[in-house]
Amino acid sequence: MKKIFKFLKTLFIVFILTCIFIVGVITINGYNMYKDAVNKISIEDRVDEIRIKKGYVKIEQIPKEYKEAVISIEDHRFYNHSGIDYISTFRAFFNNIQAKSLAEGGSTITQQLSKNMYFTQEKKFVRKVAELFVAFKLEKKYSKNDILELYINLSYYGNGYNGIDAACKGYFKKEPINMTLDESTLLAGIPNAPSVYALTANPELSRQRQKQVLNSMVKYNYLTDELAKEVMNKY
Repeated sequence: MKKIFKFLKTLFIVFILTCIFIVGVITINGYNMYKDAVNKISIEDRVDEIRIKKGYVKIEQIPKEYKEAVISIEDHRFYNHSGIDYISTFRAFFNNIQAKSLAEGGSTITQQLSKNMYFTQEKKFVRKVAELFVAFKLEKKYSKNDILELYINLSYYGNGYNGIDAACKGYFKKEPINMTLDESTLLAGIPNAPSVYALTANPELSRQRQKQVLNSMVKYNYLTDELAKEVMNKY
């Protein structure tokens, strides 16, 4: 019995050390990827590059309902974390272990912005770590409103529309500031999976996603249940 216990103890120690080694290697590689990215173009220069692009929309010109919809469905603790939502991250970590892949991201708006600024959409652990280093830097240098503004302008909305200006003009034939609650909640759900939820590709799926957005807004007290139902019942 003692031999079995000693063997299991040794096995457990080996497992822990192996995990520490793997995490260490991934972290080092992720940091190197981050350094390579920001050495090519600094975060400040990349932000300036995004802001001078045609069609860039300032946060004041984005409807309050749209901003609330994005925060509700993408990152409801956005204003309370420093770039990483540890609750969502740990949940995603255990779900990914069960799925044996990066099936669930748990990414905050800041992390998603980091990815859109520098990295590919390919799901790799090293890229996720690199993304975290950029996210922490963004949170240190920019306000939450700056980060949200950049995220909305850099998001892809399907059908070739990059940024909220192109999406609003392409889908609704109007400026972002003139979006209705229906349009705001419809558009907010698209960046999660643009090829799936693009309004021109799968209008029924877009509406299903919109319901998720509305339900999230109700859940996090951005919208009353009555108003959410009013929007849903139009279709």
